[in-house]
Amino acid sequence: MEKQKELIVQKLKDSGCRITKQRLMILDIILEEECSCCKEIYYRASRLDPNIGTATVYRMVNKLEEIGAINRKNMYKVACGAKCGGGEACLIELDDDTVRHLSAKTWHGVIAAGLKACGYIDGQKIKSVTVE
Repeated sequence: MEKQKELIVQKLKDSGCRITKQRLMILDIILEEECSCCKEIYYRASRLDPNIGTATVYRMVNKLEEIGAINRKNMYKVACGAKCGGGEACLIELDDDTVRHLSAKTWHGVIAAGLKACGYIDGQKIKSVTVE
């Protein structure tokens, strides 16, 4: 695992990424544990460093995917209907660095409204959403 970490750190450096303590901590969490999503990585990282932000985790995971160190394909599956309760389902980062957290219920509503507005659904109900 240490050799793998060194290789990834070198790839990050080669792509112009600064290697910070928080980025190394996130990398260690990903390498040591089987995390199924960015949210899970964030929760584990925030226990070690309460100052870490969700955007830091998402940017690091995106960077790791960009350099080919990880592959998130088929990693997320949101299976939540309109009656789904709470819980964060989605984090959206905008180009002005604004971050929006959407509950599972809100995420479902956004997807349904978008599909309806674009003419993809007409009265049907969404059963599940898979992000690839």
